[in-house]
Amino acid sequence: MKVVNLSKSYGSVEVLSNINLTVAPGEFICIVGPSGVGKTTLLRSLSGLAKLSTGTVSIGDEIMDGPRAEIGLVFQDYRGSLMPWMRTLENVAFPLQGKGIKKAERNKIALQCLADVGLEDAGHSYPWELSGGMQQRVAIARALAYDAHILLMDEPFGSLDAQTRLGLEDLVLELRKRLNISIIVVTHDIDEAVYLADRVVVLSGKPATVIDTVEIDLGNERNQLTTKSDPRFVEYRNRVLKEIMH
Repeated sequence: MKVVNLSKSYGSVEVLSNINLTVAPGEFICIVGPSGVGKTTLLRSLSGLAKLSTGTVSIGDEIMDGPRAEIGLVFQDYRGSLMPWMRTLENVAFPLQGKGIKKAERNKIALQCLADVGLEDAGHSYPWELSGGMQQRVAIARALAYDAHILLMDEPFGSLDAQTRLGLEDLVLELRKRLNISIIVVTHDIDEAVYLADRVVVLSGKPATVIDTVEIDLGNERNQLTTKSDPRFVEYRNRVLKEIMH
C-alpha cells in the first residue's frame, strides 16, 4: 500500500494534511497520536470508506477509489460488528455471499479462518455466548475470510481486559507471521504500538501530519515479558510518548 499526499477535510476543517506512507507486504505499522488527532479518519481513508480530499492511496499499481477485497477492517466495537442472531460460523461466512461463493465453500473458508484465530470449535456458538476476546477473534476471522492481504484495525483491543488484550496482541503477531499479511493498527496505547510494530507512525498537529516514524528494531520473535523489559523497548516508548506529549 502506498499513500501519497493524502489530505482529508470535513467542510472547511482540514483534519489530515499531506500524509505520505508506504506499507510493504507483511509489514506491521502502528499509528499513534493525541486523542482526536485524526487516527481513525486516516484508517477510514486507507480502507476506502472515506473519500480523500486530495492525494491517493494505491495497492500495487492501482489507485483505490473505494473499499477493496484485499483490505479487511476490524473495529474496536466487536459487539456492534457481529450479528447476534447468526452463529459464529455464519458471521464469518456472511460477507462471502457477495462474492457469489457457494454455501459449502463459504463454510469451508470460514472454518479455516476460525481455526486461524484458535476458534475452530466455536462455529456453532452465538456471539453473545462468547467472551469479549473471543468475539474480537471472530471479527478478525471474518476480515481474513474475505481474503484480506491488508488488515486495518481501529483500537481493536481497547475495550478488553488487560490479560485478554495481551493475548490478542500475540495472536495478531502470529497471524502476520503465518499468513504474511500487512497489518495497520490505530492505537492510543504506546506500549502496544512499540510491542507490535515494525514502524510506529506518529501523528500530531491541526491538521495532523506525520511528525515522526520510529523504526522498531526488536526482532521478529517478541514476548510480553522479555521484549517489554528490553532497554530498547523503553527507549522507543519514551521517544514516541515525548512526541505525543510535546
